[in-house]
Amino acid sequence: MDIWHITWFTVATAAFATLLMLPPGLFLAWLLARRQFRGRVLLETLVSLPLVLPPVATGLLLLMLVAPRGPIGGVLERAGIEVVFTWKAVVLAMAVMGLPLLVRTSRAGFEQVDHRYEAVAATLGAGPLRVFLTITLPLALPGVIAGSVLGFARALGEFGATIMIAGSIPGATRTLAVAIYSFAETGRDADAMHLVLVSAVIAFAALGTANWIAARAGVRS
Repeated sequence: MDIWHITWFTVATAAFATLLMLPPGLFLAWLLARRQFRGRVLLETLVSLPLVLPPVATGLLLLMLVAPRGPIGGVLERAGIEVVFTWKAVVLAMAVMGLPLLVRTSRAGFEQVDHRYEAVAATLGAGPLRVFLTITLPLALPGVIAGSVLGFARALGEFGATIMIAGSIPGATRTLAVAIYSFAETGRDADAMHLVLVSAVIAFAALGTANWIAARAGVRS
């Protein structure tokens, strides 16, 4: 029962994290794909930073930001919102770690959209938002979906940032990756291996789906 609870908690928080990262991820992907501006390289580097930083370092930075005495955490605390060592911290860590993959793959999708279709729609009187929602986004949708699945898969396997900001509280913040570490550390090797198998099946399905969508659409991340 403990294993299934951990599995469903991980899948649910990873799905929530994917929804959370979608709006900023789509905006950043579109911005990097379609606009030239000063600081573009810096922004691209910052977006990709979680891919190369040690996850525990990213988790420490998040902890400093959203802790009760942090610049963001202090504001949230005054509003009665607690983040650190709650399920919200799990979602936040997953979203931050999955965002770069969503942006990189979605950006490739936006780059493959033919500008002529957007120009025709604009000529016919469609505003920028309508052009994006009715032309750009639908044509880039395979790349966006593939990026979302990759972000979801990354969120599923997140460990370092999660353990720093959310800990390993049974029934509250313990995800698959954290539980595998905790079980192995306490000698519950059989339970750890069961979770490894569950994680492998879910990750394989997610990555297979993302690769299939990207291959069908000719999107390269």
